[in-house]
Amino acid sequence: MKKYIVPLLAVIIAVAITSTMDFTGYTNFSALPLLGIIIVFWLILRQSKKEFGLVFGKAKYYGLALLYPFLVLGATAFIAYIYGDFSVREINKEKDVLYLVSGVIIGPIMLILTEEGFFRGWLWGAFRKTGMSPKKTLLVTSGLFVIWHISAVTSGTEYGLPFTQVPIYLINATLLGLIWGTLRWASHSVIVPAVCHAVWNALAYLFFGFGEKVGLLGITDTFLLGPEVGYLGIVLNGLFFLWLWKATKNSRHNTK
Repeated sequence: MKKYIVPLLAVIIAVAITSTMDFTGYTNFSALPLLGIIIVFWLILRQSKKEFGLVFGKAKYYGLALLYPFLVLGATAFIAYIYGDFSVREINKEKDVLYLVSGVIIGPIMLILTEEGFFRGWLWGAFRKTGMSPKKTLLVTSGLFVIWHISAVTSGTEYGLPFTQVPIYLINATLLGLIWGTLRWASHSVIVPAVCHAVWNALAYLFFGFGEKVGLLGITDTFLLGPEVGYLGIVLNGLFFLWLWKATKNSRHNTK
């Protein structure tokens, strides 16, 4: 247990700071302290670029990283359309396009400096350095990733959800963490899941909304149809994870 003290201490500090910021009205900035935590604890463990995952990885993994948000979110939109809960709202060409473009281009960098850099970068490398197996590292980092997100959806901010919807979100967050962690494991790169995470956030939040806010597609029954907060999300995210697990089998088995 002693060998896990440093990574677990980093997580405790991260959760404490983020929760405090979420419950005091600073949710939009609550991921930023992760950069400071990454720097401090990197100095303690002195990880190499390879251990952190600061390598580009093969092109095929970026294909998988882009396939996930487009496939799952596209399928969600199609099912919502068939279901009849679909009413496209007028696009603000300046605001919405800027949000989408900046999310896709700048998003990966910001995520490497915060969420992905902490959970799939430094923390992943820290647990692997203790001798933890890749599979256990995937499960542990995904679980801690979910715990870190709890305060955002329970703090009553714009990202908050009804109490009965929180468990659905946490299941989806677990699946998201497993998908991004599997991409990290297979590609050996934190950049790959950061690209996937950024594109997912940009598309999901713009078109499907966040918290109780409705997105551009006008889908209101988020309990059923939300890709992050709905039952449909659990099904589609779960199916993609199972497929990705099989598709990356050879790459993962080559990891020592």
